[in-house]
Amino acid sequence: MSWTPSSWRKFPIKQQPTYQDQELLQSVEKKLNLFPPIIFADEARRLKEKLARAGRGEAFLLQGGDCAESFSDFNAANIKNLLKLMLQMNMVLMYSTGKPVVKVGRIAGQFAKPRSSDFEEVDGVKLPSYRGDIINGIEFTEEARIPNPYNMIKAYNQSAATLNLLRAFSRGGLADLNRVHQWNLDFIKDNPLGKRYDELSNKIDQSMKFMAACGLNSDTLPQLHQTTMYTSHEALLLNYEEAMTRQDSETGKWYDCSAHMLWIGDRTRDLNEAHIEYFKGIDNPIGCKVGPSMGEDELIELIEALNPENEEGRLTLIVRMGASIISEKYPPLLQKVKDAGKNVVWTIDPMHGNVEKSSSGFKTRNFDNILSEVEQFFAIHKEMGTVAAGIHLEMTGNDVTECTGSTSSPITDESLASRYHTQCDPRLNASQALELSFMISETITEG
Repeated sequence: MSWTPSSWRKFPIKQQPTYQDQELLQSVEKKLNLFPPIIFADEARRLKEKLARAGRGEAFLLQGGDCAESFSDFNAANIKNLLKLMLQMNMVLMYSTGKPVVKVGRIAGQFAKPRSSDFEEVDGVKLPSYRGDIINGIEFTEEARIPNPYNMIKAYNQSAATLNLLRAFSRGGLADLNRVHQWNLDFIKDNPLGKRYDELSNKIDQSMKFMAACGLNSDTLPQLHQTTMYTSHEALLLNYEEAMTRQDSETGKWYDCSAHMLWIGDRTRDLNEAHIEYFKGIDNPIGCKVGPSMGEDELIELIEALNPENEEGRLTLIVRMGASIISEKYPPLLQKVKDAGKNVVWTIDPMHGNVEKSSSGFKTRNFDNILSEVEQFFAIHKEMGTVAAGIHLEMTGNDVTECTGSTSSPITDESLASRYHTQCDPRLNASQALELSFMISETITEG
């Protein structure tokens, strides 16, 4: 069967809402399809080239951002704080590895979330699960939990505005290497981690002064003045993704113009279902989560389905096993792909396999487990002679209390309640994410 942006509709599908008004849904989809693209095909092609470099070990992929974006938290300060955090982590990793860092945010489209159950129950009241602001509301009321097609329009508008601001910040001077000290977020500055970052910033300042003396500065080298932040999200709600799919006038290929990179979650990667069918036809760089239930032969079939031309940079495999089992589950998969000669970009998501329930009742993740899975991931690749290309984090540039542990932000089970703001899953706060980047840089350097 020939592929079209709508051919996924003929396949079984998981993790989708049931819309009550189908005519309204179709009307919204048609309206979205007439809206301007959020990203352009050539941007996606450039990202694919950079991911190919990461897959060869010539660059490092830093992918991170919110578990789920929300309409209510949409403001310039939150966007700016995440970009500052990404710039800080970029600087730490680039300075220690000597490699360019490919920055991809979980932002400007990360509105849909898969759920383990279609319903949730509170005090004997049972309602449909919250599936992200693009679908329904987080408030535990019958009205809020009804899927609303108009939410897709709101998600589009917020995504477009977010990317517009990211481009302005990235190219308007905030990313200038002469401003590295200004990236240090206020609540980090006074702790030991902030001081460690300042020490690194001083070294960069000295390098910039030397380069300026040689006639190389921000005025003559745009690379010193601006950067590029790509966007990504889990392409879960295919009604929205199809409506944002456009045919490139130059190449004739199809691109999902809602984000530069899209990925498939561990719950929706069935080879005979709709998400795989949709992803087969778009030419964006794409990703797929690889969890502990993935079989060796199944993984090869998935790679061949999503990247039949064995193109470099096309497919990123995002490993999410859990600290306690990655050393057992991951090496056979990696060996199988290596033996098959498949070109993939291997990256680690140390968040989703390490969720636990705190004594205070909150869903959380422990920093030590997150760090352990990252360190094991890099050690496995070193032992097998393959490339560990990057990291994928749920994190925020704000001072939240959602993940326990770490030296820089010693959050306990009891203190989780003070600033637990996530829409869905617990995120690393800015201190924890920056601390992790320092530790990753040490692991890579030692390796």
